[in-house]
Amino acid sequence: MSLTVYGAPLSPYVRKVRLLLAEKALDYKLEIILPFAQPAWFRDLNPLERIPALKDGELTLADSSVICHYLDEKYPQSSNLLGRTPEQRAQVRWLEKYADYELAPLCTFTVFRNRVLKPSMGKPCDEATVQKALHEQLPPHFDYLEKILGPAEYLVGDSLTLADLALACQLVNMQHGGEQLDAERWPNLSAHYTRITARDSVQGLLPGEQKMLAKMATKA
Repeated sequence: MSLTVYGAPLSPYVRKVRLLLAEKALDYKLEIILPFAQPAWFRDLNPLERIPALKDGELTLADSSVICHYLDEKYPQSSNLLGRTPEQRAQVRWLEKYADYELAPLCTFTVFRNRVLKPSMGKPCDEATVQKALHEQLPPHFDYLEKILGPAEYLVGDSLTLADLALACQLVNMQHGGEQLDAERWPNLSAHYTRITARDSVQGLLPGEQKMLAKMATKA
């Protein structure tokens, strides 16, 4: 097994890499590296000290987007998750970036962080900040994605892409934080999330994440 992923399962960026690997049926080893208090040797893999990182033989890479694009190009014999045309590939890159840079600060670093991480570390949840994210900041993003998706099954083209995985990864963390999409306000987006999370790739990871969440809750 030449592929090793370094990171923590509850990270949406680590989850994105693992889902892509699962969708492409690639074997890998997961080595747990937390987003804080990392061992000194991890700086050799990522001098920015961020997860995930990847090792494939002698090659090391950092950044979830770089890793996912590399894996999809390096192992083309399985499903193509970057799009089939230049237009689709551009859309996939844009929507992946949108999820990683616009949704992550709210779904993961506001809702999930305050509702899950901070209590597990004995710190209080800033519920006012969570409510602002849920009712003021996230709705415009969900409105945009609802419009982009429309009645289609997938965000780009007629098959699963990295854009779908990146979006779902952020919404999973929001759900871990006790919140779900309003199916009446965003019916297309809600149905999309249900479809993506029902896939074998996601279902293969969620039980392990739930166990970690339950363990963290005992520390709250």
